[in-house]
Amino acid sequence: MEAITATNRTRVIRHAERGVYDREQIHAILDEAYVCHVGFAIDGQPYVIPTAYGRSGDQIYIHGSAASRMLRSLSQGVAVCVTVTLVDGFVLARAAFRHSMNYRSVVVLGTARQVTDPAEKMEALRCFTNHVVGDRWEEVRQPNETEMRSTSVLALPLDEASAKVRSGPPLDLEDDWSWPVWAGVVPLRTQLGEPVPDSHVSPGVPMVDKRRFTR
Repeated sequence: MEAITATNRTRVIRHAERGVYDREQIHAILDEAYVCHVGFAIDGQPYVIPTAYGRSGDQIYIHGSAASRMLRSLSQGVAVCVTVTLVDGFVLARAAFRHSMNYRSVVVLGTARQVTDPAEKMEALRCFTNHVVGDRWEEVRQPNETEMRSTSVLALPLDEASAKVRSGPPLDLEDDWSWPVWAGVVPLRTQLGEPVPDSHVSPGVPMVDKRRFTR
């Protein structure tokens, strides 16, 4: 898969060796995370809004109420920065300065477009739903006309994007190796709890399979 060309805005400067421009790896990080943060500015006031998203090919979709200030603003061509971060572990060093985290992150820059084509909009909503629970869209009621009208969908291409990844142990100075404190990596993983049904689940309806949430 062709790499995404780094630009002056997306090229990783600090710890350049951690920069990743491989499209497949960027897709994999986006597919594993559940929440992105959308950064934009209106009249000089910056905002960063967390929201759900979904990826389809070389673009991501975000959605929400048609009355959303964020979506109304972005649909008018406001520049946007979307970020996603996965924390894989806490890196504990012998020196306070050397502590870190193992992580995988993606930054996407660009201008979003409003999705107006009914077929693409429906596909975007399918993408959102199945991003959280595999094949959920195929078993639930589809949105009706009222729900579609009250929902806005924006698409942001992955033309200007990069990832940054840190992995491995702490990078202590050799002089600190003998310091009498534990050092290493404490892995961090997201874990599902037991599903809790609501009071209207019909008798005989099977519990959702937690394996459908795994990436």
